[in-house]
Amino acid sequence: MRFSHGQRMNKSGSFCNKIKMWLGAESNRRHADFQSAALPTELPSLLVAPRIGKEFARTASFHARRGLIVPVRFAVTIAHMKKIIFTNEAPAAIGPYSQAVRSGSFLFCSGQIPLDPKSGQIISGDIAAQTWRVLDNIAAVLRAEGLTFDNVVKTTIFLTDLEDFQTVNEVYGSYFKQDPPARSTVQVSALPKGAKIEIDAIADTGEAEQTAYDTSG
Repeated sequence: MRFSHGQRMNKSGSFCNKIKMWLGAESNRRHADFQSAALPTELPSLLVAPRIGKEFARTASFHARRGLIVPVRFAVTIAHMKKIIFTNEAPAAIGPYSQAVRSGSFLFCSGQIPLDPKSGQIISGDIAAQTWRVLDNIAAVLRAEGLTFDNVVKTTIFLTDLEDFQTVNEVYGSYFKQDPPARSTVQVSALPKGAKIEIDAIADTGEAEQTAYDTSG
């Protein structure tokens, strides 16, 4: 069957109108469906952090084939973000290091020697007094992040004389009364400022990884 030019134009216009109506209805339907379903397969790949939360996208979509663009909201897990810890209640660093660094759920405490937090000088006294001072300094750093010795999972003790081990162990045990952390003890030839003992620690905050939401799309 042949159509005149006018008939073809009318049919073409009618067809285009139907396409526009279908596209509008289809876009609305797909957008409404998306709010209660997972992302469509047309969603382009996104360069985001390695871990993407399970809540990745339940409120928006990107329909590439039909040019429909709406905001995309997705969750990104933040892991291993470096946070520098400082407190006036513990001795200031005497070199290019931090009192502690938090990465993810772990807190890494630098080695503490028996420095007085106010004077910055080694305290006078025997190995027991120096051990008390060291552990009090560590406690101050832990408090800066709302932690206690219960959060500590690993320590390392450095001694200039292993003959002091028994005394150190008695003082140390008074801070870790239950479920003590893993520990290493080594003898070294010397420690900064003539200290007899140094202890470092690693603590676990027990907090889950944080989640941030990107709504820039």
